[in-house]
Amino acid sequence: MKFLKRNANVILLCLFEALIGILLLVDPIAFTSAIIIAFGIALSVAGLICTVGYFRTDAVEAALRGTLVKGLAMMIAGVFCIICPKWFIVTFPILTILYGIVIMFAGLCKVQWAIDALRLKTGRWFLPAISALVSIVCACVILSNPFVSTLVMWMFVGISLIVEAVLDVFVLFFSRGNTQEDV
Repeated sequence: MKFLKRNANVILLCLFEALIGILLLVDPIAFTSAIIIAFGIALSVAGLICTVGYFRTDAVEAALRGTLVKGLAMMIAGVFCIICPKWFIVTFPILTILYGIVIMFAGLCKVQWAIDALRLKTGRWFLPAISALVSIVCACVILSNPFVSTLVMWMFVGISLIVEAVLDVFVLFFSRGNTQEDV
């Protein structure tokens, strides 16, 4: 039970990652558009709050903070996200490259995790090594960008998110040492 409490945030993150993967498989374009629109709404609200805050602040302090420009810029960016979510989908290949870089970095972190487990002789070092290999292979596929369609790319991203989440939970549960504290 202590193990679950201590790792609840990691388990929740893996479940969230798997959920996003499933939603991307079901309807990637609609899911992505909804996320972009929700971000646009949040950005517009934040910009509105910043703009209203500018007028409610002392004139000298408001002039020094520059919150009017920040608020207006956030509102314009938010409205753009709400009105043109498809623009972001068209520019997806750039976002995919960034995603691939993040997955590659995560894979390299898992390589260290595997090597640390091997050096510390904790056993089961091969589990994080397999997870690292899967992450690095997924990153290489993403970075090589062999896909023609954004839809296929989103489906691949969804599958890779699900596979990584399942592997991470598997590694978390089965690579831990069986200590008295975990019981």
